[in-house]
Amino acid sequence: QVSLVESGGGSVQVGGSLRLSCVVSTHTYQYKRACMGWFREVPGKAREPVAGIGSFDHATYADSVRGRFTASRDNNEGTLYLQMNDLRPEDTAIYYCAANWRQGYYCSSPLFLPDEYGYWGQGTQVTVSS
Repeated sequence: QVSLVESGGGSVQVGGSLRLSCVVSTHTYQYKRACMGWFREVPGKAREPVAGIGSFDHATYADSVRGRFTASRDNNEGTLYLQMNDLRPEDTAIYYCAANWRQGYYCSSPLFLPDEYGYWGQGTQVTVSS
């Protein structure tokens, strides 16, 4: 059973930075092939995509975070990252990482929608105050 554990959330002021991590408990062979993603959710709203990243570090971003957030992965450590800069109050949310696999193949193109992912972490809270 694959598990995902996020960390790095916290409270920052507007314009600050945070770096989220997500450790995936699977063999390196499997992790390299995973499509990975970051999502966020606020109470009363649907979970929204933040970033999706494929096996070879190519990523896609939501318009609201492009240029401020950077997703990356360490395939040897089985870890996904989200560097968040220039944080705004509207970035306040619970952030989740997610994973999915395409029948053993490398993830050649990132997945972006929540329904495309089968494995989720428990979430980490990010709060941005003005």
